[in-house]
Amino acid sequence: MVRRNEQRRTALVDAAIEVLAREGARGLTFRAVDTGAAVPVGTASNYFTSRDDLLTQAGARVYERLRPDDEVVTRQQAAGRDRAVYAELMRELVGRIAAFRTGYLALLELRLEATRRPELRKVLTERVRADLDANVRYHEGSGLPGDAMAVRLLYMALNWLIVEQLTLPDVFTPEERDRLVTAAVERIVAAE
Repeated sequence: MVRRNEQRRTALVDAAIEVLAREGARGLTFRAVDTGAAVPVGTASNYFTSRDDLLTQAGARVYERLRPDDEVVTRQQAAGRDRAVYAELMRELVGRIAAFRTGYLALLELRLEATRRPELRKVLTERVRADLDANVRYHEGSGLPGDAMAVRLLYMALNWLIVEQLTLPDVFTPEERDRLVTAAVERIVAAE
């Protein structure tokens, strides 16, 4: 029987994200999640049908937590529509993702695990594709300069910058990262 206490489920999934970031996919066990959530042993197994279910829900939760809140979206919609504003939005995006370090590291672990688990690969592929499509739709409706290809190219470039920042943070200084984001926007997004 799968339990329905949503607060407990959320705490367990958040603990799973922390375990993934700290110990990798191989360290993700129900017992490790129970310990991380400070709940009695056996609790996670009451909430998730399998380890695959837990992996999949952890991936979905990372995306939930990375989504900008309404205040950020409102501020972005009220901002100007030039490449300088676009670069600032991208710096904020990189900062928001880097601030949830364990979430992004957990997502990297999930991507690696997806190479061995077809169901997880299917779920992550659908989720990443939907997220990218939503970013393109948002961009096209926002009036910001550039096209769908620019959004995809920035997605690719900035994702690796984030990986670099989270895994080898001393490769670039914060100032260098900011300059790289600005340069990526200026070189990828055509001037209007």
